[in-house]
Amino acid sequence: MSNEIPVKQIDPSSDPSDKNNKSGTVELYASRKKIYVKEVKEGFFQRIRNVSLLVLMGMYFLFVWLTLDGQPLIHFDLPAREFHLYGLTLYPKDFFLLSGLLIIAAFGLFFITTLFGRVWCGYTCPQTVWTFIFMWVEERIEGSRNKRMKLDKSPRSTQKVVKKSLKHTAWLLIALATGLTFVGYFYPIRELIADLFTLQANGWAYFWVGFFTLATYLNAGWMREQVCLYMCPYARFQSVMFDPDTRVVSYDPNRGEPRGGRKKDADPAELGLGDCIDCGQCVQVCPTGIDIRDGLQYECIGCALCIDACDEVMDKMNYPRGLIRYTTENELEGKPSKLMRPRTFGYGAVLALMTGAIVFVLATRVPAQLDVLKDRGAPFGFNGQGRVENSYTLKIANMTEVPQTFNISVSGMEGIQLLTNTQVTVDSGENRALPTVVDVDPETITQSNNIIRFRITSETDESLIIETESRFVGPTR
Repeated sequence: MSNEIPVKQIDPSSDPSDKNNKSGTVELYASRKKIYVKEVKEGFFQRIRNVSLLVLMGMYFLFVWLTLDGQPLIHFDLPAREFHLYGLTLYPKDFFLLSGLLIIAAFGLFFITTLFGRVWCGYTCPQTVWTFIFMWVEERIEGSRNKRMKLDKSPRSTQKVVKKSLKHTAWLLIALATGLTFVGYFYPIRELIADLFTLQANGWAYFWVGFFTLATYLNAGWMREQVCLYMCPYARFQSVMFDPDTRVVSYDPNRGEPRGGRKKDADPAELGLGDCIDCGQCVQVCPTGIDIRDGLQYECIGCALCIDACDEVMDKMNYPRGLIRYTTENELEGKPSKLMRPRTFGYGAVLALMTGAIVFVLATRVPAQLDVLKDRGAPFGFNGQGRVENSYTLKIANMTEVPQTFNISVSGMEGIQLLTNTQVTVDSGENRALPTVVDVDPETITQSNNIIRFRITSETDESLIIETESRFVGPTR
């Protein structure tokens, strides 16, 4: 029996849509054809997007101005190597927490994708959010889809120059606000704005504000769907997370085909037609310019604008809604569909495990740290009073937002005492090394190796108490 896999030769030049391709080559990038997106003013999914857009943009532009106990609510202080997040200060030693958060974000995305496809792209992706803002501005200034198409085709005139200038000015102002806000999470926003406009900021501040302003303007104003199609890796690897039970935006060909125009009161069954009237509204509202009726395509960002547009047409025709809807491949084929599958359970389990671990670490995280290092020189010595002494280095880290004054004590042996400072002040974020000497009456030493405990107690926060064990070495009688 032959095990050969049948192979079919495909000649690109035979593609009727590519009549000029004589060499048989395939272009991996197509020149951009401007997409004129029709605005969807009403619709269930459009209302969800409007709410998510307002919430996300409100958080982005507002949180940079908020403070907590005199510190910015969110501040990535790179020179000081401190990261302030909602009253919590993280340091480079807490890098594993950042790694954990990135893992949670990744598996959260995988988990949602197996269930509902690219809903992240359609509702919360920054590229989508800013693109929709820019399109809204374009609609307000240049008019509806047909008016914008007519304006672009018209010869240069005063009206055209004014509208284009207003649009690009508005885009640049939004992009500038975006760039200032982003840099404001690294350079306190109040200081940033004052320093920028008084020319006191360093060159890097101007560079990064300009960089993110230009990036926002180009990505959301000019490139738009090109970012999703060619630059975003998620569009390419999302297919490995899809299966026949993934709920995605889909057209129902069993109900819609064959397509065709008809009068409102006509019975499609008598005409031999499906419910799709071939109005093209689903294509006109698509921000990536695809026809959802051609089936699942990687360009689809799951924004569901085509669902709202189609439902509006179905309402006008007195047809049931849902010709285009969130559904699964199995449901379209009349098969049962499962919400939770082994893959979903796997992603969900890892997500829950990592989330629980991060919550536990943060809940049990002590805002100070005490490490005790025994002197590696002589194991012990005798001082002028005839007492046995050991030398240590105490390393005290203050991971709170304010300076802490710590009282230092030692216990574990009869008559043990500190010969050096019993109090130290450690600034916020400081890791202080403090040489320390401890002595004991030799008459009380019963063994050469003894367990002792160092304790630091904060005067600023009485609940902040840290203890660490060490060893006291002395002669035996």
